[in-house]
Amino acid sequence: MKRSKLFRLTLTAVFIAVTCALTWVIRIPTPSRGYINLGDCAVITGAFVLGPVYGAIAGGIGSALADLLGGYPQYIPATLIIKAAMAVTAAAVIKLFSKKGVRLSGAAVFAGGLAAAVLMVSGYFLYESLIYDGIAAAIPGIPGNAVQGVVGAVGAYFISKALTRSGILKKTQTQQVKKPDDDAESGGEGAD
Repeated sequence: MKRSKLFRLTLTAVFIAVTCALTWVIRIPTPSRGYINLGDCAVITGAFVLGPVYGAIAGGIGSALADLLGGYPQYIPATLIIKAAMAVTAAAVIKLFSKKGVRLSGAAVFAGGLAAAVLMVSGYFLYESLIYDGIAAAIPGIPGNAVQGVVGAVGAYFISKALTRSGILKKTQTQQVKKPDDDAESGGEGAD
């Protein structure tokens, strides 16, 4: 297996664990039978660091595992799809902003997080209206999901700023673009 692919898979596994932990550890129940959590910070940051495909894997699986472990099995199918779609959406917005010259760790991550939040609020609203007693039963979940989405966008903004300033992202980008025949001591250049 190529070193860069192994590195990306390992980083994805780390994001699965972090997403699960942030989703599961702090849970505030909502009237819609769901809960508010900090997992969206990791979902959006995962999209920023890993990109759309691996970010979707990390966000979807990590969040669904938290539903399983936390006693919310009715949400697992929706969470898997919605959180994966959030990561894809956030990554797409981040890429769009980066093409327009906006610094990746700032407005682009926040905008990606807000776009992902809109998708999440809409997705859970539709899902809850299907599994519970219609639209009226899903409405109470909107405020909690909206707060969670905005907190996730703000949290991802600050985390991405910290990661960018620390230089960790340059190291991960260097690891991702090394060719299989590169030695560990040879330097690569950042990409993506």
